[in-house]
Amino acid sequence: MIIVLRPHTPKPAIEEVLAEVARLGYEPAPIYGVTQTVVAAIGDERTHQNLESLNALPQVESVLRVQKRYKLASRESRPDNTVVDVDGLKIGGEAVVLMAGPCSVESEEQLLSTARAVKAAGATVLRGGAYKPRTSPYEFQGLGKDGLRLLEIARRETGLKIITEVLSERDVEHVAASADILQIGARNAQNYQLLIECARSGKAVLLKRGMSERIEEWLLAAEYLLAHGNPNVLLCERGIRTFETYTRNTLDLSAVAIAKKESHLPVIVDPSQGCGRSDLVKALCRGAVALGADGLLIEVHPNPAAAMSDGQQQVDFATFEDLVAGIRPFLTAAGRTM
Repeated sequence: MIIVLRPHTPKPAIEEVLAEVARLGYEPAPIYGVTQTVVAAIGDERTHQNLESLNALPQVESVLRVQKRYKLASRESRPDNTVVDVDGLKIGGEAVVLMAGPCSVESEEQLLSTARAVKAAGATVLRGGAYKPRTSPYEFQGLGKDGLRLLEIARRETGLKIITEVLSERDVEHVAASADILQIGARNAQNYQLLIECARSGKAVLLKRGMSERIEEWLLAAEYLLAHGNPNVLLCERGIRTFETYTRNTLDLSAVAIAKKESHLPVIVDPSQGCGRSDLVKALCRGAVALGADGLLIEVHPNPAAAMSDGQQQVDFATFEDLVAGIRPFLTAAGRTM
């Protein structure tokens, strides 16, 4: 870290800063200028106390970071892209992975028909919510354990991997017993105890960006998973809350480019939650693929108008098939496969 002192700081005050830097475990290296002194604090920020507390000293003008706060998630720690292996399915490599299925698991017929349709169109992961976080307590909350049972049936029949959301620490063990990938939703994006429990499960974790979360906070949440021993982390951009009312959320495709630049972790895009409108999903998928997304998380339902949750943003089978065909030229242009 770099400590910038105020102009014309007297020597005794400079010595006080040097002593404090040394006390906190760093090696102070002062650089004396004509009017201003800068102190380089040499040491690993991961194993030493944060020096931002030095801002409390009156002679300190600012404390600047040199290393990223998200050490393990950053390109500095791993220049090459991480490829997450989900029981043979590689995410983050040359192939763009399609994860598709209903917002909520509603019935065996609904889920199995969807699983068959999305697999036929090219999906390799079945998404489906067994537990649903809803804004209103009176809305459909999911089938819970019965929904997990239906997801297991779909996996046995189709061979698709399963991704489903986990809402609380108490649910991690039994959700992990059914799912191949645990999903952390936007509402829980900074629920750090839940992140730690999901990390300990050993399952791959898809971490959605919180609806009001800055990119740095998103990457720091991923750091919790990595720091607790789970390298199989997927970042998911799913739209943020803005002043715009034409869409449910504002899908931040610039975040995909930034995350790919800043981090080695695979980046997935959820265009369904990202805009909340089924008529925009195809266009957003093309944009996401062109920007280098490693996967798409798309809501698909046999009859969106009859869906028990978020029908307005789910596409039907024919639209999903057309969507997949429409992104193939963009995959070719980006040098990717599916």
